Amino acid sequence: MSRVTIATCRDLYIDEDTPLLLHALADYDTTIDLVAWDDTDYDWSVTDLVVIRSTWDYTAHRDEFLSWVVTLPRVLNSPTLIASNTDKHYLAELAGRGIPTIPTTFVDVGVAPLLPDGDFVVKPTVGAGSKDAARYSRDEHAAAANHVHALHGAGRDVLVQPYVASVDTEGEFAYVYIDGSLSHVMRKGAMLNQPEGDRGQLFRTEQMSRAPFDDAAGALAHRVLEVAGALDALYARVDLCRWRDEWVLMELELTEPSLFLSYDDRAAARLAAAIAARVGAERR
Repeated sequence: MSRVTIATCRDLYIDEDTPLLLHALADYDTTIDLVAWDDTDYDWSVTDLVVIRSTWDYTAHRDEFLSWVVTLPRVLNSPTLIASNTDKHYLAELAGRGIPTIPTTFVDVGVAPLLPDGDFVVKPTVGAGSKDAARYSRDEHAAAANHVHALHGAGRDVLVQPYVASVDTEGEFAYVYIDGSLSHVMRKGAMLNQPEGDRGQLFRTEQMSRAPFDDAAGALAHRVLEVAGALDALYARVDLCRWRDEWVLMELELTEPSLFLSYDDRAAARLAAAIAARVGAERR
């Protein structure tokens, strides 16, 4: 019997996706463990496959997380994808390869920020959701500079982007892929127009809704995966928005994204089937 380990956080935070995935995996002849990624008491060598899911606390320990990933006998997504995708400098690489992205300025540790006019966003290059991110106006440069200074003081590189006004009106769109195929499309409401205390989790449930497929957005999402070398990833989420009437990439999530499995009746089954196929597990 195969053994699959679902990696989560130290406090075993159960996101909405995990119970659905565990239930769907129960249909296969495999043993399933749910374990925090930094649990040193668990014997990671005995598992046939580690699936990275809600490891959302890795952002404070990225070096340790990446060191752990490469010790695993088999992990999805791959260590190469994880290493590149857990630092948002990947946006510059994708932009350089022709992917339209939100204009982004990287302010690495030791570099003084040049802040734009108009509304803009400051956030760390290694982070999850909206944690440690904030929106500023042209009259708040001093506060924004202090934010950058605080992140630099913690050894964290920073990125600065113009605030995308279309997120307040249209929202942000997540194209969710499972086993290389589009599963479903989600619309996400704005986060940075909410009080910081309301932004603790990756996305607030009440801000989520299904969205129709858009041909142009779908073509861009597929192109992003192709350029990133992620067409065969177990899962992927491509977050898009409109910038100056064109679809652009906000983020590519290949490590631990919410996949919003509860919004599609077959999504959890698709993901379970893809995992089972990777380890050769038959249906019970």
